[in-house]
Amino acid sequence: MPAFPRIRIPIDRYLMLLLGAVALGLALPARGPAHGVVEDLVYVAVAALFFLYGARLSPGAVWSGLANWRLQLLVLASTFVLFPVVGLGVGHLAKSFLPGDLALGLIFVALLPSTVQSSIAFTSIARGNVPAALCSASISNMLGVVITPLLASVILTGQGGLTLHGIADIGLQIILPFAVGQAVRPFTATWLLRHPALTQAFDRGSILVIVYAAFSAGAVAGVWSRVSAADLGVILALDLVMLGAVLVATTLISRRLGFSKEDEIAIVFCGSKKSLASGMPIAAIIFPGHVVALIVLPLMLFHQAQLFACAILARRYGARPEATTRDNGGALKPAAAHAV
Repeated sequence: MPAFPRIRIPIDRYLMLLLGAVALGLALPARGPAHGVVEDLVYVAVAALFFLYGARLSPGAVWSGLANWRLQLLVLASTFVLFPVVGLGVGHLAKSFLPGDLALGLIFVALLPSTVQSSIAFTSIARGNVPAALCSASISNMLGVVITPLLASVILTGQGGLTLHGIADIGLQIILPFAVGQAVRPFTATWLLRHPALTQAFDRGSILVIVYAAFSAGAVAGVWSRVSAADLGVILALDLVMLGAVLVATTLISRRLGFSKEDEIAIVFCGSKKSLASGMPIAAIIFPGHVVALIVLPLMLFHQAQLFACAILARRYGARPEATTRDNGGALKPAAAHAV
């Protein structure tokens, strides 16, 4: 019997914790005084998350990678132009057969910045341009602090613009904490680098609180009677359509514009990712509490879909033959790898 290769499906362990927070919110929703406590926790968690984002993101890493400006512009165009156009098309199509808030959630996914950790990790696995990926993901997150809330508030509220309350919430919970984090970074960066496990635990714990609050509010408001198993299957399929469309587009455009294979890899992985870590707190600010759970459901499914698809793609890229060059003596040697 021929031996079949094993295919490991990259199930994110953190996704299991997120599903646990979902289950807790559905089974034991916060009511009465407990609801007020949870809302206060969410407010503090969102502000603290963006403070830490600001304190961790290095402006130096961004500036050092701006020399490859064509690559950076293409990634930004994919993240904040191409993806939103695809998302708007898919979301408007979905309104005919999905509850309206789920369709809006698909559009919301398309407006988010790229991830940092997974974009860099997949680029490294694929033997791509890691410094460019680091720069692109950092720029995307820094700009996304402003661009994503503005786009989401304009496009998804149906009001054609921001309300004063929305502007105040974005300023107080996102922009101000992020700016303060950047300001104190020279004093906190060393400590944060020494305690990555602690900061990661705080990040993930805060998002778990936000997820619990969203699904708790949805359970109290009875929104889950509007979602069926068929709806979940349709959402996952549409998530995959959006992801596939952007993966194909970034690949073809990169090759058409003559980028190297290493640059193509960075463009594909940075331009196709959407950040769960940024999306959850932004959704908690922009949308009413009882609909947040429906809005973020497509994002949670997209998160797992992008990990699965990009893990396979990264391995395919990484399995390509090693590029070679000739030294001064004429001997073949591996081309120099990109280093962070």
